[in-house]
Amino acid sequence: MTVNGADDVLLVHGGTPLEGEIRVRGAKNLVPKAMVAALLGSAPSRLRNVPDIRDVRVVRGLLQLHGVTVRPGEEPGELVLDPTHVESANVADIDAHAGSSRIPILFCGPLLHRLGHAFIPGLGGCDIGGRPIDFHFDVLRQFGAKIEKRADGQYLEAPQRLRGTKINLPYPSVGATEQVLLTAVLAEGVTELSNAAVEPEIEDLICVLQKMGAIIAMDTDRTIRVTGVDELGGYTHRALSDRLEAASWASAALATEGNVYVRGAQQRSMMTFLNTFRKVGGAFEIDDEGIRFWHPGGRLKSIALETDVHPGFQTDWQQPLVVALTQATGLSIVHETVYESRLGFTSALNQMGAHIQLYRECLGGSDCRFGQRNFLHSAVVSGPTKLEGADLVIPDLRGGFSYLIAALAAQGTSRVHGIDLINRGYENFMDKLVELGAKVELPGKALG
Repeated sequence: MTVNGADDVLLVHGGTPLEGEIRVRGAKNLVPKAMVAALLGSAPSRLRNVPDIRDVRVVRGLLQLHGVTVRPGEEPGELVLDPTHVESANVADIDAHAGSSRIPILFCGPLLHRLGHAFIPGLGGCDIGGRPIDFHFDVLRQFGAKIEKRADGQYLEAPQRLRGTKINLPYPSVGATEQVLLTAVLAEGVTELSNAAVEPEIEDLICVLQKMGAIIAMDTDRTIRVTGVDELGGYTHRALSDRLEAASWASAALATEGNVYVRGAQQRSMMTFLNTFRKVGGAFEIDDEGIRFWHPGGRLKSIALETDVHPGFQTDWQQPLVVALTQATGLSIVHETVYESRLGFTSALNQMGAHIQLYRECLGGSDCRFGQRNFLHSAVVSGPTKLEGADLVIPDLRGGFSYLIAALAAQGTSRVHGIDLINRGYENFMDKLVELGAKVELPGKALG
């Protein structure tokens, strides 16, 4: 189901536990990047377990603009990507995608290798704090790219073959690590990346590139070494499941006192979340096909929580879980260390009856890079509190799903505005809500 235009408001009649089964498919933070990687190959690639989300549609459109043939495969959720006839795209057509996604920045390396030039328009994405793209361009310059800033975006050229280099990340950024990987694999010589991100989605992207013929070694100290090769082929790959979506449904089950089986959820990539979920008082059961999450009754427990890069507690898990923490007994402390503005969504929860106070200090076990920069990046959640329905305007992807959880857990009816943003990362979320027994409706149009 596609939600847009006048249908961008959802009525949520709260107070009903979510119960039933839903399925999560490939990770939003891997699939679009694996699609970009297909640009590097000299033969078609086959990607399986692809979710029908907006980021996938954006990348599919950009690939097609550059001459890549993208068609459905033999099984549901499979794409076949043929980069045999890569070509330059019209600047106006590329610019039409500006503001809809940050993923176009990752086209730079592959296009420089294939065409010798690339154009990157202005970029969008969720407003959850600074995610500067300047570092991407600095890295590309180190590889030998020439970059010209123009009124409508950035124009890049590679007069000669890009060359391997040594790069040290000041912070283990996922996007920067992806940029280096997608550029280094065809660059001449060896690239050494220090302080790299090592999220499961990064490892899965490395698996994709290795299948294509890349030579990539990961050390235990966050160092990745890439030996450039002259040519890459295609790949056949089944994307790892979306651990961030799975955790969102788990938090929804906990906050609504429900019972949800998430088919496709995988223990290995969710171990840190599962430990925290159990500490709060949630219950789960793991089998070969997925994980069942439920509220076992009784009181939920307050906790102290710090977000961090993998293998720490992921920042994308924080917002949905905070909704459940409003129902825990006592004071929970949340220290956000990844995105400085990610706790802004709590103001709407307070309007619904939550008691959440934000602080500029680091309320955690260690100082972080935001502690002296005047950002409200720590929260104290006092509970349990009854939530009441309200008018809510979705601020970003994870915050938006958190508002949905709060509306589902609240008494009364909430009007949730801007739900189209949730389509960026949650496949068929409206249908899944109905399958779990949620009482939701589009104004003038009942669902289910």
